[in-house]
Amino acid sequence: MPTLEAWSLWLHIAAGAVAILAGVGALVTGKGGWRHRQAGKIFLVSMGVVVGTVFVLLVIDPTSFRIILTLVAIFSGYLAFSGYRVLSRKRPPATAHVLDWTVAGSVVLACLALGAWGVAWVVGGTSFGVVMVVFGGIGVAFGTMEIRSFQRDESGEWMVSHLQRMIAAFIATVSAVSAVNLTPLLGIAAWLWPTVLGTPLIYYWSKTHSTTGS
Repeated sequence: MPTLEAWSLWLHIAAGAVAILAGVGALVTGKGGWRHRQAGKIFLVSMGVVVGTVFVLLVIDPTSFRIILTLVAIFSGYLAFSGYRVLSRKRPPATAHVLDWTVAGSVVLACLALGAWGVAWVVGGTSFGVVMVVFGGIGVAFGTMEIRSFQRDESGEWMVSHLQRMIAAFIATVSAVSAVNLTPLLGIAAWLWPTVLGTPLIYYWSKTHSTTGS
């Protein structure tokens, strides 16, 4: 009979696969259209399941690898959540709620911990610490930017913020899937290649929509 760990693991894997498929669907469909919105909702729900199940797996077996995956899942889930929440602030007054402040503050603290842990690993001679520093730094950057945005009206920039966060969440999800399956072959590159390839796309789409004023 399957154990709680087995059920949680399979649910985690299935949700991750659905999130990637839905993310691709959201990327290739026209923004604002029905298909785009539905794909985005599926992506968001799937990410919620990913985050929830990774906590169950961590409680069952709190290894260092699962702790790192949990922090990356928190980071990915936060990006998806904040990307969705941007839509609620696209018209003035773009007011952030207590939930927005709490989530953004929590992810900054979690990513600071991830980055600090990574620095300690690098100092100790473990190259994987570089991955932790990269993800921690990105999380702190996004969280800090969002907290700053709460203090001013950025309703006119909602499209760029939405794109940045949702694409970054997709990249982080691909990174986690790649890490679990390809680390034996690629090492730390299995964690970093999606960021290397995806960051220029975020920049391109951000510049495109910022220029057109979409």
